[in-house]
Amino acid sequence: VQLQASGGGLVQAGGSLRLSCVVSGRPIRSYLMAWYRQAPGKEQEFVAAITWTTSSPYYADSVKGRFTISRDNAKNQVYLQMDNLKSEDTAVYYCRYGLGLGSSWGQGTLVTVSS
Repeated sequence: VQLQASGGGLVQAGGSLRLSCVVSGRPIRSYLMAWYRQAPGKEQEFVAAITWTTSSPYYADSVKGRFTISRDNAKNQVYLQMDNLKSEDTAVYYCRYGLGLGSSWGQGTLVTVSS
């Protein structure tokens, strides 16, 4: 399975970006999909996830109310709508397919929020 994340860029604080992750090689409909991020000098952290059964979303407290995760099983894509961006959201964002040892990661897309 391969994941291709896109949509990152430079945005001013308070702005919005929409990240996309295209999955090829396997269908996403039966798998948990998630976004993680890693800021410069910091450890990777969980951002958001969406289940494969009911598409229920889960968010880190730091992004709750500002970010929205969604999925399109027909297109084999997962999205992260990021609104009201803050400088502390600056990071490389990675999408993840599945859980545990069997999961796969994309190459990441850089989001830079200027204050």
